[in-house]
Amino acid sequence: MNPALSVIFLTTLIGTAQGLFLALFTAQSYALFNLLPAQNSQSFYAAGALVVLVLSALGLASSFLHLGRPERAWRSAAMWRTSWLSREVIVLPAFMGVVFLYGIAHYTEWKPVAATLPDHIAIDATVLLGGAGTVLAFALFVCTAMIYACLPFLREWHSPLTVVNYILLGGASGFTLAAAFAANRAPELTRFFAAWAFIITLLAFASRGASLLRNKRLKPKSTLQTAIGIKHPRIVQKSAGFLGGSFNTREFFHHKTPAMLRSVKWVFLATVFVLPLLLLGAGLWADLPGLLPLAFAVQYLGLLAERWFFFAEANHPQNLYYQAIA
Repeated sequence: MNPALSVIFLTTLIGTAQGLFLALFTAQSYALFNLLPAQNSQSFYAAGALVVLVLSALGLASSFLHLGRPERAWRSAAMWRTSWLSREVIVLPAFMGVVFLYGIAHYTEWKPVAATLPDHIAIDATVLLGGAGTVLAFALFVCTAMIYACLPFLREWHSPLTVVNYILLGGASGFTLAAAFAANRAPELTRFFAAWAFIITLLAFASRGASLLRNKRLKPKSTLQTAIGIKHPRIVQKSAGFLGGSFNTREFFHHKTPAMLRSVKWVFLATVFVLPLLLLGAGLWADLPGLLPLAFAVQYLGLLAERWFFFAEANHPQNLYYQAIA
């Protein structure tokens, strides 16, 4: 497939935003049970929620660049019963709305208690909003990933690993950003976020590696014979059948060499996983928190390459017919 920059930025930005929100609420949940020091809501959780909203808004804005008629974008939600894209269009604003309320509740210290657990653990409005935001964050991960995983004819995407990778890569980048954010706003939480970022990045490395190995072993189910309905044992295409390009030749193939694809693969493996793991490890065990912002910057740039490769790796069956162009 031909990667669209707007979709690359959409999926990586909102993925990081979801991961950051999950990191924030994880820290709040730990603090609720006295496993972490409680934070000043106004200076940490509210600011973190603002960062989540900014990233989500940037991702949403980039999605409009992919639309031929942006003024009709509202129609994309109409097919929510059958379309994962429509569900994503509904869940994303809902997630942003809950994050906004979560940030406002922390900023204004609006914490009416809804229930009290044993040991006097109060479940207030911020906890309820955080729980709702967590559900929506995971729902958004699933909706975004299933847009691609639900397509059986694109076999590189049609796998549960696509959903797992979207969740783990978003979580890894979000927790890495949380570690960098905490290094500036809440140093006592830096090691907590960095440790989780290290663990989730390792899990994402294993999951993404598994998908690469799986896709490498895939063999096309279609052949030139089945593509055009001719059973002759030897068929060779000499031309595309017309002088210029078409929608098919522009949108369903990236027009890059196999060597470039291999280069991008090694680049994203190094920048999404290996270098961030080294930087996170140095931040954790060498007590160098200044490396954490660099870890996030490297990882996010690597995610752009990873997402480009994700789209480019998918081989549309129609390229059998247009292979003289492809």
